[in-house]
Amino acid sequence: MKGIDITKDKIETVLDKKFIRVFDLQYEEGRHYFDASRRPLDDLVAAKSEEEFKSMLPDAVSCVVVIEEDGKEPRLLLSYEYRYPAGRFLLSVPAGLIDPEDKEVKDPLFVTAKREIFEETGITVKDTDKVEMINPFVFSTPGMTDESNGLVLVVLRNPDLSTLNQDGAVGQEFFDGFEFVTKDKAKELLKNGRDDKGHFYSVFTWAALMYFVSDMWK
Repeated sequence: MKGIDITKDKIETVLDKKFIRVFDLQYEEGRHYFDASRRPLDDLVAAKSEEEFKSMLPDAVSCVVVIEEDGKEPRLLLSYEYRYPAGRFLLSVPAGLIDPEDKEVKDPLFVTAKREIFEETGITVKDTDKVEMINPFVFSTPGMTDESNGLVLVVLRNPDLSTLNQDGAVGQEFFDGFEFVTKDKAKELLKNGRDDKGHFYSVFTWAALMYFVSDMWK
């Protein structure tokens, strides 16, 4: 089946703000589709070549953080972060945008992951901790937006949990405590489809729970 060729000259900017943009993708005469994006027009996913598409970096990184302590059952570290579009605190993974300077270094997703974990938990990822790629690029909701995340696994081995805090919140970030999730608890959360407050959670939280209970992190 022949694909649709969307070029930059067929794209109209509808809204251009610092963290969100809306584009009108005019893919055929009289036909168009709206795209919400974090990217400027020059970096819009829809207009990339096949080669550019396969090699691009995501907008952000979401982290699956597992705590391993001697003599204790492994736990998944989650937190409650206020998500403005949902209007409430949602059970979430440590996550954040890739900064422009991150893109210039080796392993930009790992650099971002370590920074976001420190900012959102107060824990410094050590050289002895396990840091691995789960998936370098996944779309959030490609029916509406080209927003994307890389998924990174971080296994914290005997971390100093006395440093655990949420004082590193920046900008509009707003947190309300942590959740230490055992394997049985993760299964319960997956089965219920809600957290203990009765709230739904994001697809990235679901992915972290699934990755944890399936033991793919080991």
